Amino acid sequence: MFSYSSNDLRSGLKIIFDNEPCAIESSEFIKPGKGQSFVRVKMRRLLTGTRIEKTFKSTDSFKCADVTETDLIYLYHDHYFYYFMHPENFEHFQVNQKTIGESSKWMQTNLICNVTLWNGLPIIVQPPKFIELKIIKTDLGLKGDTVNNSSKVATLSNGAVIKVPFFLKIGEIIKVDTRSGEYVSRVK
Repeated sequence: MFSYSSNDLRSGLKIIFDNEPCAIESSEFIKPGKGQSFVRVKMRRLLTGTRIEKTFKSTDSFKCADVTETDLIYLYHDHYFYYFMHPENFEHFQVNQKTIGESSKWMQTNLICNVTLWNGLPIIVQPPKFIELKIIKTDLGLKGDTVNNSSKVATLSNGAVIKVPFFLKIGEIIKVDTRSGEYVSRVK
């Protein structure tokens, strides 16, 4: 397996630290007036998402993490796992509920998600930034309610409940930001 010295650490590089894959966010080479040079690194653990800052000697070395990102198609889920398929070689992957996390409410059949694989196993699943969903339940907006820039609650086809503008009706398709869970626009 390929290894890097601490002087090679750059933003975006993925290494193994404490037996976990980590993504380097920033690194700074420091040569003090006295003593040995060192590298100050900010990195994020890919399994937990926690951010850590470490200082390494310039002679330290790290193994390269076998981390790749690929687009996979979401197929279905059962009580324990979510199932995805690679669109080119039709290889199937199963991902547990903990790995999916909050993204589970945006999963719908045939949705293309960006999946990070470590040694061939999914560790991060990200749905697209924007998805289109149908409003299946909402209250009618009253005529006088348009004075304030307020909103009403709507239930979407995937079961998610978000705030939408008063002019939207049942059956309309809207664009939703999956990162914030907010209404973006109406789809025509």
